[in-house]
Amino acid sequence: MIVIIDYGLGNLGSVKNTLDRLGIFSVISDDLSVIRKSNALILPGVGSANQGMKNLIAKKLDTMITGEIRKGKPFLGICLGMQLLFSFSEEGNISCLNIIEGSVKKYVQLKVPQIGWNAVQLSDENPLFENIPNNSSFYFVNSYYCIPKHESTIIGRTEYGVRFCSILEKKNIVATQFHPEKSGKNGQQLIINWAKKYGN
Repeated sequence: MIVIIDYGLGNLGSVKNTLDRLGIFSVISDDLSVIRKSNALILPGVGSANQGMKNLIAKKLDTMITGEIRKGKPFLGICLGMQLLFSFSEEGNISCLNIIEGSVKKYVQLKVPQIGWNAVQLSDENPLFENIPNNSSFYFVNSYYCIPKHESTIIGRTEYGVRFCSILEKKNIVATQFHPEKSGKNGQQLIINWAKKYGN
């Protein structure tokens, strides 16, 4: 069972609908006992990092997420759900979950948010990218971008004023700055590959 974590911010319905179409069973929940029993977790997100962290802390989901990840549970972060994994975000100048060392910075002298389709340069020979051509386009809505401390976690990069990390992988963690659930065939294939790679 995949749990889509409900922390009051995010495109929960569109993620759930995409999984349903793909025949991947999931539930939306903020119940700690349900999350604990899950086989994998998805943290979507649309909104500010400041509010996101407040909501996670209020629901005690911050400690639950970090604990489950450290146990090795497969995790997929989407958009804000990726940014909240980092140590610090300039959006509100706040400390985040600190699961991925690094920071989240705002685009400078660029139109924000970046809205629309943009190409992702994919790393070679990763099962997550099976049947997805390199430089495929995915759908973005973001004003901030992630800078991991360790470049070895970066498995996809995108250009928008700067060349930034648009998808990362670290052990059982995968996170995307783009929205795979809104990215058509390639986004759906990425979700299929994630579920297949991590045993769901």
